[in-house]
Order: sequence, then structure tokens, then C-alpha cells
Amino acid sequence: MARQGAALGDRRTGGPNPVDVHVGGRVRLRRTLLGMSQEKLGEAIGLTFQQVQKYERGANRVGASRLFDLSRVLDVPVGFFFDEMPSDVAASSPAQRPGVTQPPEQELDPLVKRETLELVRAYYKIEDPSVRKRLFEMTKALAAAASKDPAREDD
Repeated sequence: MARQGAALGDRRTGGPNPVDVHVGGRVRLRRTLLGMSQEKLGEAIGLTFQQVQKYERGANRVGASRLFDLSRVLDVPVGFFFDEMPSDVAASSPAQRPGVTQPPEQELDPLVKRETLELVRAYYKIEDPSVRKRLFEMTKALAAAASKDPAREDD
């Protein structure tokens, strides 16, 4: 007889549920934007940094009380963790489709990559607005040169 949990996207039978991966990505996004380490977040909610890592990967599901704690520590409404969820991810719950090898959308989106978040945080640490503006213009020029598309300089 098959286990009942296997039909509901049980992580032991085919990886994490895409909704859990999305929620974990949103936790990582907000934590990183705040400049908070996994260790500091874990301390704030009574977990180890390894447990925070598992939440962020979607390997562990976030229960309601933990989601409430996360929303308070990360200073966002609970709904933040579900914002911008792609319709295919929302449609995948509660049943998980086996054999899906495409990476989660947040891995494809450069706006939620660690490198992008660190770049934005570093950019805003530059106090002089004129220096920030020059850096911004230089970055646009480099991107335009790299893509060999001169029209991009006017973006």
C-alpha cells in the first residue's frame, strides 16, 4: 500500500514542494536584503543556521508559527513569503509533479541571486550621490558594451 504523503508532494519521494522552495527563496531574499546572516536569523527564532539553510532551500517546510516568527524578525507581512509566486508553482500544490528537472524560477531570476543582492547593498553604502550616479552610468556603459547593443545606454 502506498504512503498517503507521497501523493502530496512529500519531499522524501521527489524533492521539496515548489511552494516550499518559493517560500524559502523569499526568506533568503529578505534576510540578504537586511544584511542578516543565517546564524543571526536562526538565533532570533531559536534555530541553528543549518535549519535556516534547510528552510531557505525548501528542504524543510515552514510551519505557521515559524512563518509568523520569520515575518516579525524579517519585518515583513506573512503574505510577503507568497508574493510573486509563479502560477505554475502555485498550481503544483499540494501535488508535486515527479520528474521536473527545470530549476525553480528564483534561480533563473537575476534579481534574487546573492550576487545581485550584495551588489545593491554595496551600492547603497556609497554615501556620495554623485559617486553612486557615476558608478551607475559606468555599469550601464559596461553592460551596453558587453551586449554590443548601443541602444541600451539610453535605458
